[in-house]
Amino acid sequence: MSHNLKMHLPKLLLLALCATAGLLVYLMIGTLKPWHGIHWMDVLGEGGSACFVAAWFLMLLGARPAGRVTSLLAAGLGCIFLSMWLDVLDEFIKFGPDMKLDNIMESAPMPVGLWLLTLGIYHLHKEQQAINGQMEKRERLFREHRLFDTLTPLARAGYFKRQLDMSMLQAERDGKPLSLIMLDLDDFDLLTDRHGSAEGDAILIAVSQLLVLNLRRQDLVCRLAGDRFAILLPQTAEQLAQRIAEELQQSIAHLAHRSREHGERIPLRASASVAIAHRQDTPASLLEKLNSALYCAHPAGQC
Repeated sequence: MSHNLKMHLPKLLLLALCATAGLLVYLMIGTLKPWHGIHWMDVLGEGGSACFVAAWFLMLLGARPAGRVTSLLAAGLGCIFLSMWLDVLDEFIKFGPDMKLDNIMESAPMPVGLWLLTLGIYHLHKEQQAINGQMEKRERLFREHRLFDTLTPLARAGYFKRQLDMSMLQAERDGKPLSLIMLDLDDFDLLTDRHGSAEGDAILIAVSQLLVLNLRRQDLVCRLAGDRFAILLPQTAEQLAQRIAEELQQSIAHLAHRSREHGERIPLRASASVAIAHRQDTPASLLEKLNSALYCAHPAGQC
């Protein structure tokens, strides 16, 4: 069983439990049809459809991490499978003419499943739009590939400093605010000591992707070094930048990252500092200001 399927084991068990419960209820309220009374073409068509939906369910859980989108898609496919599964059982079990429960059990999960699946696809579309926006930004800078990090999908410190210099000139020329966020993971060295460097790399990749998904199209996030990230926020006042920083910290704290070896959840926390560019600032002085503020914000920091 793959790592993702192990992580989604409760969803698999819940679907199996619901399918078993449906079978038991049908056996309690109905009677088995004689062999000659079964329409095998219906069994083949309905059973094949149910098998396809079950395969989609397994492929979804095997390919995606835990999260809202995955849960919505899985719930939708699970309800559709249950409706089809009960429809197949109807070919083997006969019910009395006054029995309406089987019709309700067969029909009710299908519209619910389609609604959940549609909602999940909508959020999947929004998620993909955010990823595509960042990929377009990266493709425009493909010729400067040496400025990109070799581990994460982010640019390196050199590219960030160049963009910061240009953004400060643009902000001064347009009279628009420019804010920056610096963020790093708390006790990252302890995490790598406990779980290994490979797991540490996986954490950095997951956090990088999370930051990309939680930022706006015009924002730029880069990996400065190690577990430290810098974020450029054009046309953003300090108050809004502070709120964005807090939201990013909360997103990291709620990230359901699980270790590859044992599958246990690894708790993550991040410290962040915010600064707004002033006319007298330089890129170097701004980064120094952010570093000092981040040291104070860190749980072990003393100012």
